[in-house]
Amino acid sequence: MRTRVKICGITRPQDAEVAARHGADAVGLVFYPRSPRFVEMDQARAIVAAVPPFVSIVGLFVDAEAEAIRRVLSGVRIDVLQFHGDECSADCGQYARPYIKAVRMREGVDLRAMVGSYADAAGLLLDAYHPDQVGGTGLSFDWARVPSDLGKPVILAGGLTPENVAAAVRQVRPYAVDVSGGVEAAKGIKDEEKIAAFMRGVYGV
Repeated sequence: MRTRVKICGITRPQDAEVAARHGADAVGLVFYPRSPRFVEMDQARAIVAAVPPFVSIVGLFVDAEAEAIRRVLSGVRIDVLQFHGDECSADCGQYARPYIKAVRMREGVDLRAMVGSYADAAGLLLDAYHPDQVGGTGLSFDWARVPSDLGKPVILAGGLTPENVAAAVRQVRPYAVDVSGGVEAAKGIKDEEKIAAFMRGVYGV
């Protein structure tokens, strides 16, 4: 099975173009105001306009009000929603879009229970746990904690880089990998060489 790739935290149209050109399946837009990769609506529309066909647009939210999410959906093309907060399945599933639920891999988290709690999720995104940050930490977690038969597509995130992604793919065999800081020159500014190297790591070329 081919591992899909999402490049998250896109803040510039040219970075979306580069991600697509190097084979990314999806780009992520962060609608969380406390993130250094946060995008305003006009900024998001400009990025989406630069994305070619067959590349998905993922909108990331953290415990956002339903009205705020609907406002984004009414003004920006979003194909998949990604929730990084404490949203329940009813919160996530009310927008007539497929959604991904992020799981911060703190000690004691029960992934099989999460699959049951978010049965209608399109997949679970497994990210490193940090007490003060909800993503984009640059931290990784022990990949051995990911069951091979979870019964739900796994998107592996957390501290992935061009240097370690090949090992991550070999060990976890995820449906997809998700990278942000690992392919950046600065927060929110992607580096084309790092993106190219990351894609080579994923596909072994």
